[in-house]
Amino acid sequence: MRTETAIEADPQLPIIRLTRDFAATPGQLLRAHTDPELFVRWIGPSSLETRVDHWDARTGGSFRYVSVRDGEEFAFHGCFHEIRPDRIVQTFTYEGDPDGVSLGTLWFTDLGHGRTRLHAQSLVESFESRDAWLRSGMEVGINEGYTKLEELITRDAV
Repeated sequence: MRTETAIEADPQLPIIRLTRDFAATPGQLLRAHTDPELFVRWIGPSSLETRVDHWDARTGGSFRYVSVRDGEEFAFHGCFHEIRPDRIVQTFTYEGDPDGVSLGTLWFTDLGHGRTRLHAQSLVESFESRDAWLRSGMEVGINEGYTKLEELITRDAV
């Protein structure tokens, strides 16, 4: 089982792929990614506090949230293109780079016995953008965030 997030850059396309296993059901992971009260409790590195400005987690809905560290704000927004029990398709834009829109897909694969494998894929506009994401320290935010999510699941908060 993968307890750390595997992060891979596709050599042929400007795509980043993530894989991580959780002691959770697909429904718990879907809820954690779509319920704003849960989302703000686990998203991103521990050094940030996150608030939701807008959240409409449904097919055709949209979102905006802001993460804050030492008074500095980092805002993100996007659209939920499709939400169903086993996957989420959405756009994602960091407002500090408004031209850098990514198309993300998350899949939840039921492994049985209360375990689920999360697969995520983010398609960006260029290899340069993809490589900038990888250099940004995103792995810290992903791993710290998913560790916080695992703690919430362990405490039956999801």
